[in-house]
Amino acid sequence: MRILLVEDDPMIGEAIEGALKDAGYAVDWVNNGLTALSALNAQAYDQILLDLGLPGRDGFSVLEHIRSKDNPVPVVIITARDSLDDRVKGLDGGADDYLLKPFAMAELLARMRAVMRRQGGTASPVLGNGVVSLDPVSKLAGSSVAQQVQLSNREFSLLQALLIRPGAILSRSDLEDRIYGWGHEVESNAVEFLIHSLRKKLGAHVIKNVRGMGWMVSKGD
Repeated sequence: MRILLVEDDPMIGEAIEGALKDAGYAVDWVNNGLTALSALNAQAYDQILLDLGLPGRDGFSVLEHIRSKDNPVPVVIITARDSLDDRVKGLDGGADDYLLKPFAMAELLARMRAVMRRQGGTASPVLGNGVVSLDPVSKLAGSSVAQQVQLSNREFSLLQALLIRPGAILSRSDLEDRIYGWGHEVESNAVEFLIHSLRKKLGAHVIKNVRGMGWMVSKGD
């Protein structure tokens, strides 16, 4: 998944960015509201982590702009503003969650996973399509022909992107967008290499190639 982190505090931003990368997310980090809106115009994201006290344009204004465009991207507010009025304003303004600083990175990651589950309409923490399953916490995957195996961060990111949208064909650029953030050099055969690795671990039937278009996992039963 590709995350937009909007945070102006360098120490907090660096810590969150590092934790997200360690968890297998692609991260683009910006430090003001205006740059956040520019990033959203240029790139699709799976989730936004949004501070409120931002230069240029504050977090409430950024959130209002996102929802005014009918953009359904999940937004988690991360802020030190702990007043009831701010929490109500954020949630009523379209935020999917509101997390107070300071917080443990484990809690942030858990809340992000919970938001994605709600968006996907499932209560189960495990992604699956009846053919392959993926645990976002442990990064363990299994299939009908393979016991659960540990995935690398990029293997996890690619399989997660496909399992979030079973039946949808994702092109090479679609998958690269969800695996690599800004500033990451992408080798020409990186996606093919990851798919080959996943098929070797989980079975050739898990990921289907749609000639000239991309790859998909089936919707299952």
